[in-house]
Amino acid sequence: MTGAGGPCRHQGAAGAVALAGPGLESLTVPDGLSARVPAEARGAGRDDVRLLVSRGEQVSHHAFRALPALLRAGDVLVVNTSATLPAAVNGRLGGEPVVVHFSTRGDDGRWAVELRSPDGAGSSRPRPGGPAGAAVRLPGGARLDLVRPLAAGADRLWWAKASVRVPELLGRYGRPIRYAYTLRDQPLSAYQTVFALPSPDGSGSAEMPSAARPFTARLVAELVSRGVQFAPVVLHTGVASTEAHEPPYPERYAVPATTAWLVNAARAGGGRVVAVGTTAVRALESAARATRPGTGPGPSGRWVVRAAAGWTDLVVTPERGVRVVDGLLTGLHEPAASHLLMLEAIAGRPALALAYEAALRGRYLWHEFGDVHLALPDDRR
Repeated sequence: MTGAGGPCRHQGAAGAVALAGPGLESLTVPDGLSARVPAEARGAGRDDVRLLVSRGEQVSHHAFRALPALLRAGDVLVVNTSATLPAAVNGRLGGEPVVVHFSTRGDDGRWAVELRSPDGAGSSRPRPGGPAGAAVRLPGGARLDLVRPLAAGADRLWWAKASVRVPELLGRYGRPIRYAYTLRDQPLSAYQTVFALPSPDGSGSAEMPSAARPFTARLVAELVSRGVQFAPVVLHTGVASTEAHEPPYPERYAVPATTAWLVNAARAGGGRVVAVGTTAVRALESAARATRPGTGPGPSGRWVVRAAAGWTDLVVTPERGVRVVDGLLTGLHEPAASHLLMLEAIAGRPALALAYEAALRGRYLWHEFGDVHLALPDDRR
């Protein structure tokens, strides 16, 4: 399951790690660059984070509040309106205490879950999944029966049947998922973006679509007053990957007709389509269609966005490229995260390497409460 950035769609493990890929292999992310508390606990508000801007191989440094001056009238910001669920619940598997991370609701009512071991400090650490047929005792007398792994040969995430309605269980006993790099538990409100809307069926994101976290109502109003438009999509993110280079699993998404119209109009009129978060890229690119069957974005055809909804297993890579997204506002991603492939597809590998080198030199903060990176097209090209 992708995100968030999930939060920043991190690996979930602390420690300095090497950035992978040509031009990035010599870089490491020190432990001290993890954002351990929300921005408002470090400064004046949510938008009190730093913004690294890369235009091609040009890099500049700004406060996030400067975003309106960096965009143009006619640009469209595509935002994910999925709300974050209190998706972590304590349970017991036999005599073993476990933490259940509820990841994604299936169409048949089952849920994809990850079982983890408490670490004694309020967080959790990975553990082997399963076994099939095991029953996890949950608070309030509820029960969770493990059915099978989501994917053959991988047992981290399992399909499971709950004896109660999961949204009600989470609302009563759940808490936001957090990892060891954060200092303490935070209220659910700290994990909701200004764009979050509750889903009628109780679905939502296991982890926050965190690229949109620094936005405030005041900043949104200023952007709108300058002619920047907002286009909503929905993509319910699952739990972040704990495996190096593990691709995202299928996730539920929806691109409404109004968003398709806004994006297509912006592209036709010379505006830029800037996705807020990798989840917005995944949703929007999943709804891209060629104007004629069998044609691509070259001289013989072009890509447009159509209203679409369902499940997407799209992985954006440099080989595939992007079809309707021009820029990306996102957090800083772990070196082995598959989302770096998406960033490379949008910004290019040389620009990505320069941006991450600058982020490390400038001691930008990683993860869902950290600083953000805006990759824009190089206007000189």
